[in-house]
This record gives sequence, C-alpha cells and structure tokens, in this order.
Amino acid sequence: MSSTQQYLFNSTHSALNVWQCGRYALPLTQRGRPYIMGVLNVTDDSFSDGGQFVEPAAALARAQEMIAAGADILDIGGESTRPGAQPLSVCQELCRLLPIVDALKDCGVPISIDTYKPYVMREMLALGVDIINDVCGFNNPVSIDAVADSGCGLCIMHMQGKPQTMQEQPSYDNVVVEVADFLALQIERMNFVGIESNRICVDPGIGFGKTLFHNIQLINAIEHIRQQTQAVVLIGASRKRMIGELTGKDVAQRMAGSVATAVYAATRGAHVVRVHDVAETVDALNVWAALSQQA
Repeated sequence: MSSTQQYLFNSTHSALNVWQCGRYALPLTQRGRPYIMGVLNVTDDSFSDGGQFVEPAAALARAQEMIAAGADILDIGGESTRPGAQPLSVCQELCRLLPIVDALKDCGVPISIDTYKPYVMREMLALGVDIINDVCGFNNPVSIDAVADSGCGLCIMHMQGKPQTMQEQPSYDNVVVEVADFLALQIERMNFVGIESNRICVDPGIGFGKTLFHNIQLINAIEHIRQQTQAVVLIGASRKRMIGELTGKDVAQRMAGSVATAVYAATRGAHVVRVHDVAETVDALNVWAALSQQA
C-alpha cells in the first residue's frame, strides 16, 4: 500500500480509530476505500430521484438493491433539501419515514436518517437508527439535546442559509477556513455536552450555499478539514449541480461524473462518500484501491 493510501485510511494523523454509530463501530484503520453511504430519498421532489421511491415497496426494493451492491450505510431522507425546496411538517416527514425505517432497521448495515428536526430525530432513534445526518449542522441546541444520550453517529453538515435561498448568492471570504471553523466549533459544542468525538462525522456541504468554485475548493481541502476537526469526513457530491456544471449533463446523465468525484474525494482523504449510484461507485473505488496497493 502506498504512503498516500496509508495516510488516507489509517489513523496515524488522527485520534480516531473508529466511527461509533449506534449498534455499529466502523473501523477507520486498514481501510482500502471510503465507506459508501447509499442515498434513499422517500420524497416526491428530490432533485435526483424525487417520486421514484415514495411508495414503501419501491423504497424497500431500492434499499435491498443498494445493500446487495455493496452499500456500507443507508441514508434515508423524507424531506428534500434541494435548492428551493419547501419544508415539510413533522407529521408529513414521519409518515414517510416510519414504515421504511421499521422495515429496514435490522437490514445488516447502519441506518442513517437525513433530518434537521429534533422531534423526528427522537422518533427515529426510538426505532433504533444508527446515524443522524443533519444538513443544518446541529445548529439548533434542541437537536443536540435530542441526540446527546443516544450513542448514535452524528453527521454535522455545513450549509450557508436555508434550502429555499442558499443558492441565490453564496459568498465567503475564505470558504475553506469558514466551513472548517464552523465544523470544528460544532464539535466543541457537542463535546461540551458530553458527546464523544468518535461519534462525529463532518460534511462540508457540497452544493449547500456554495458555487462551483467553492465546491472544488472544499473537495481539495479534505485533508485540511480532517486536520482541523480531527473527525470522520463525508463528501456528498453525487448528481449535484456541480457535476452538471462540469460535464454539461442533466441529472439523469451525471453518474460517470459523480463516480469520478467520489474516487477523487477518496484520493483527498474522505472517509465516507454519499452516493446514488452504489454499484458503479463500489466498482470504481475497489479498482482504485487495488491499483493503489500496487503503487
């Protein structure tokens, strides 16, 4: 294994050996590739697959397909947070999530819930989910309180603004510094209430209040974010606008660009990649890892 590969997936530069996610302890050492988080949107308006998996039968079939293809984690979302999306009520979100989560909670891989609502977090944790993925970065103290004593994994994401307006005029003096500082501060706040660092993952929020230039800077700064936060780093760029801007392709044609971005994120040190195209990403990362071992 090359020295670069050793750096990416061993903990010699980090205090963390494991990402603790509820029932699962995910090792960060001796990994040949990042963990693959498969996206399951049970929504009617998500930018990439809205309406495809609203029905429980379709959602469950998609979940099993991703697990069979090699997904290490399932990330289930009941409310779209695409640019311009309108929020759902707690009741609406729970009605979408409850039957799916109840059916998948013992599927053999960690279940992550993509939500920013404290009440939804509590209800999902009561069902036994393993990760709470908050696009608002747990900037609501009630959200921190909801997860503090659960033992679940926590994904802190950075977003400038709100989904309704975040892409109107994103602006930073230094996007890498500002995003890394926000993530580090949120970790401090969580540590202050007793949440252990080995439960925490950070996500710079590709496409959430960022231009293409900001997104590229952040992906190239994964190593800096790792060092600044001493946390697991997740990158979620799959099928997003940046892929369209770089390739000229619409959402349905962004698979190749998304896979390329996941592999590049791995070379920069991402521990987790959040993707829609699980089978293709698994193949690409396995080939990359095998080639890197021979370098």
